[in-house]
Amino acid sequence: MALPNRVTPLGELIADPARGLVYGNRGCLHDESGRIRRHHNGRRWIACRLRFRGWHRSPLLQPGRFTELFFLDEATAFAAGHRPCALCRREDYNRFLELVGARGADEIDERLHAERLGPRDHAPLDWLPDGAFVLRQGEPWMVHGTELLRWTPAGYADRAPVGTGRAEVITPPSLVAVLRAGWDGAVPLLHPTSQPGAGLAVDLEA
Repeated sequence: MALPNRVTPLGELIADPARGLVYGNRGCLHDESGRIRRHHNGRRWIACRLRFRGWHRSPLLQPGRFTELFFLDEATAFAAGHRPCALCRREDYNRFLELVGARGADEIDERLHAERLGPRDHAPLDWLPDGAFVLRQGEPWMVHGTELLRWTPAGYADRAPVGTGRAEVITPPSLVAVLRAGWDGAVPLLHPTSQPGAGLAVDLEA
């Protein structure tokens, strides 16, 4: 049975058997039975490497320990409001702090938490950088070049032209700015299904 620890671009936790490319946590969210009881526990939401120093935890969702989360890719983790881990991704973390103009984890975590909980921005689609997520027809779509790609737990399923309209932006503003700077970290920014030829074209106006 799939565990309820896959994270959507909207920050929701779902159960799905598909495997993600990025690991992370936002504190202990489960009870002693492994059931998710809270959305987050604290402001420190991080995104990590899948493998680091040979560390391995089994089984997952152990009582009293942090809830192991998995993301399709880093664009998904950014959209959900997670930033690079200072331990397993130290170089990424240091560059991230430079890009966002923060002096340390507490400062950026407080800023990101306010952005996660606050109202979402609306912006022109053709202004957003690759990897930013928007909400269209109630679903998360990612900007990728001149296309929008619809997110699913297993990858990007459908494609549509970006167009010139405005959309509700899911990715927090500080993380949109990081993407705009040309982010290239130690974990995959985009899932392989984002490449040309994957998915089916759809009409978003239908």
